[in-house]
Amino acid sequence: MTAVPEVVEYTDPLCPWAWGSEPVFRKLRSALGDRVRWRRAYAILFDHDDDPAPDPSAETAWYARYVEEISGHTGAPRAERLSRVAASSWPASLVAKAAELQGADVAERVLRRLRETVFVLGEPADTLALALAAARGVPGLDPQRLAADAASAGVLEGVRADHAEARHPVPEVLSVQGGLPHPGVAKKTADGGHRYALPTLLVRAPAGYRAVPGWRSFEAYAVAVDELCPGLLKVPGPLRPAEALERHRSLTGPELRLLTEGAWPPPHAVRMDTGNGPVWLHPQEAAAHPAAVSQADAGL
Repeated sequence: MTAVPEVVEYTDPLCPWAWGSEPVFRKLRSALGDRVRWRRAYAILFDHDDDPAPDPSAETAWYARYVEEISGHTGAPRAERLSRVAASSWPASLVAKAAELQGADVAERVLRRLRETVFVLGEPADTLALALAAARGVPGLDPQRLAADAASAGVLEGVRADHAEARHPVPEVLSVQGGLPHPGVAKKTADGGHRYALPTLLVRAPAGYRAVPGWRSFEAYAVAVDELCPGLLKVPGPLRPAEALERHRSLTGPELRLLTEGAWPPPHAVRMDTGNGPVWLHPQEAAAHPAAVSQADAGL
């Protein structure tokens, strides 16, 4: 076990349950600060060896209903129209992993953009070109370096290691009790093994580990942390709306309710509508967001 407490987030940029967990994870990361190492392992939800759908239109319609059902539980925004089911999670995961080489702030914002391609815009970043385009304009990002790193052998090996790690889950997640809409029981794989359900957090410390799988409340994660590291969690007070927008650049309704207190929206917030409510952007984020680029390309 690591001497410094570690949180491993098994995730995928294109996973709807992971998208719905963003409000709680933002609060948890803030409550843990730099007292832990937070590491993301990209588990690859849509893999290369998945069989192609015999009827892509029917698959897209089914998946759109599936995402709508999940958003009914999580309150997370969903795209008004989904163009297709993602062909692969590898490109977005490679770009997300490459962004980590440019610092935590850049990595957070790039991952957020990748999630928003599918759940806000309905156009999943399932090719390398689309994933790189989604990251354009992120403050502090070097796009040339991002492209080079995403195509590098080192980043590919890192995502391959994540893929393998996610397919060796701890025994506790093989059978999970509870009536939650997404309790997080490990998923069976085609080779007879298992991988973590997404998202799953694994909290590791010298005293042991705790696995918290599926879609959970902030309190469930807090209990796991406190059991291993009493006093480590320092829950922050709510942010003022303008402060939250400045810090996060993109906020959903659930994030506003969990992270902020005060009148909303700030005068400068930019509203972007989805299929079930708005996402609010900082004006600088709105100017560089893929939605703005798409409108410009269309001459709108």
